[in-house]
Amino acid sequence: MFKTLTKYAALPLAIGFVLTGCNDKASNSAPSIQAPIQNTESVQSSSLSIPESAYDIATRAGQWQIEQFGNLEYIPQSHREKSENPKFWIQAAFYIGLTKWTETAGNSDFLSYMDKVAKEQEYGLLTERPYHADDHTISQTYIWLAEQTGNKAAYEPTQKHFDWILAHKPNVGLEMLDATASGHGEQHQEGNCQLRWCWADALYMAPRSWLMLSNVTGEPKYFEYADSEFWASADYLFSDEYGLFFRDSRYFDMKSDNGQPVFWGRGNGWVFAAIPLIIDELPEGHPSRDRYIELYKKNAAGLLKLQTEEGYWPASLMDPDKVKTPEVSGTGFITYGLAWGVNNGFLTDAKSKEVVEKGWAAIERAVSPNGRVNWVQHVGKSPDPVKETDSQLYGVGAVLLAASEMYKWKK
Repeated sequence: MFKTLTKYAALPLAIGFVLTGCNDKASNSAPSIQAPIQNTESVQSSSLSIPESAYDIATRAGQWQIEQFGNLEYIPQSHREKSENPKFWIQAAFYIGLTKWTETAGNSDFLSYMDKVAKEQEYGLLTERPYHADDHTISQTYIWLAEQTGNKAAYEPTQKHFDWILAHKPNVGLEMLDATASGHGEQHQEGNCQLRWCWADALYMAPRSWLMLSNVTGEPKYFEYADSEFWASADYLFSDEYGLFFRDSRYFDMKSDNGQPVFWGRGNGWVFAAIPLIIDELPEGHPSRDRYIELYKKNAAGLLKLQTEEGYWPASLMDPDKVKTPEVSGTGFITYGLAWGVNNGFLTDAKSKEVVEKGWAAIERAVSPNGRVNWVQHVGKSPDPVKETDSQLYGVGAVLLAASEMYKWKK
């Protein structure tokens, strides 16, 4: 039933990177990748077709982000150290976007870079919080590399870790209780329910890893666990009334300033991007496929109604005045999900296509000529203020995901 190694045609590993001038302050940062479009400062995305724009922006954004490793002073001190850790979810979320873009456009330089980082990390996961979904995120990149290169060693630590979880399945509820939080620091958890996937972000971070592991090993037990846990959380957090996901149980009765429920933009973006990623990994005819597609359509219907005139999705989806500035991480994830639906024939109406193109145009405006992705809400769990100069790795990952679908776009 499950797929095996080399799901995709293996991309060739590049011999090396083309040096374009590394920041001397970041002597340990990676060499940059030669962009295919020269003099990008003078390129106006509006003069390009959508696929050309996607190629331009993804290449610039991916290259810019890689060049910043070792020099992340633009990230607040509170999350800088974690952002510098390749195993932590912040950097891992960037790599998910980079893998999808690499898979779509065949960029062997990006593949080489990820292969190098993964080998340096010995394909390891963070283990201080063995159940925590955030700490499983990087395994998606390791397993993807195994699919691309045939290197089974890339997924062996993940398999060992997940086998331990299967032998010690958590037995807690999904309600987020602040009283059970373990505090901040290395062992930080918001509550004991995070032994399971009790918050929206988790559905992006972990379930796909388990399905990918079933694909490369041929063992269905990993996806059987993930499928059961995904639906326990999705059924718990999804609002059929609004077609949106609550971030966690603390939000069920929370109201924004305008009296509407609080649905966090990026929180919904995490899940809405995860669903297509999961569907793409499912074998044809898998018994869960129709259920994921049904959830995708319900979530898409809720999100299609909430785009702002400027093309972004608000940080607080039901209260656009709560944070009036653009927010690109949620917008990137949602644009990716909707574009995937159009490209795969699940969204066939003209309005959906219009919304996607408007979302992509908003993303174009948020990317600086040098590839820096702006207007990204920093690490959080609620709709918080955003400045133009705010940028984070997962925001770049979201843009790369969107680009991977816009590259296939047809007028």
